[in-house]
Amino acid sequence: MDQTLLNINNLYATLESGKEIICGLDLKVGQGEIHVIMGPNGAGKSTLANVIMGHPDYFVKDGNIYWQGEDITDLASNERAKKGIFLSFQTPEEIDGITMRDFLKSAKAATCGKPVPMLAFRKELEETLNLLQMDKAYADRYVNFGFSGGEKKKSEILQLLMLDAKLAILDETDSGLDVDAVKTVKEGIIHYRNQDETHSLLIISHSTKLLKDLPVDYVHVLVNGKIVFTGGKELIQKIDREGFADFLSM
Repeated sequence: MDQTLLNINNLYATLESGKEIICGLDLKVGQGEIHVIMGPNGAGKSTLANVIMGHPDYFVKDGNIYWQGEDITDLASNERAKKGIFLSFQTPEEIDGITMRDFLKSAKAATCGKPVPMLAFRKELEETLNLLQMDKAYADRYVNFGFSGGEKKKSEILQLLMLDAKLAILDETDSGLDVDAVKTVKEGIIHYRNQDETHSLLIISHSTKLLKDLPVDYVHVLVNGKIVFTGGKELIQKIDREGFADFLSM
């Protein structure tokens, strides 16, 4: 039985202006796998994350995105989320007027397709807040509104854990975080993986801080919108020492 979750085949994606950002990219992510995408600034890493999630500002010019064998290339973002794809944004949006509690309850009901029992939801939310060392008062604050950078990143991991997605795409989740915040976020990611061994991760990162203790299976180097090299976890340390110079001419 094929255990592939995400299968991207010869993908080309552009901005509305027609500028090509993703250029013939291929990628497969299986159940339970942790993939890391690294690359120089402007390589197309965040664009790839947004295209996988169906962001309307990006257009698939050619190629296909398959989810568990189903072609989702033209599927709306909310429908992709319902299927179990989660994107943690590099710069999370603030949503004034909607509390974290109400947002998470509505999102959870939408993804599972049925009403969420209130008592079980409240208990799960409190336990997850404790895990991420977030005060219970965060549940009654508006989504990311007035949050610090670190609090916003923790909020993204809170959403991931509560929604129990099959594939988590983390776009620079460790960007701008101090050592303690990175540790908390990392623990949240490990907990997500431990919830279910079939959970998969696609982590986009410039830094090795978040990746150090994770059981990474594959590291992909993205240059000019295309994966030019794939290796194991040892590739992270090579890039940390030497940068991307060796890959720019591939």
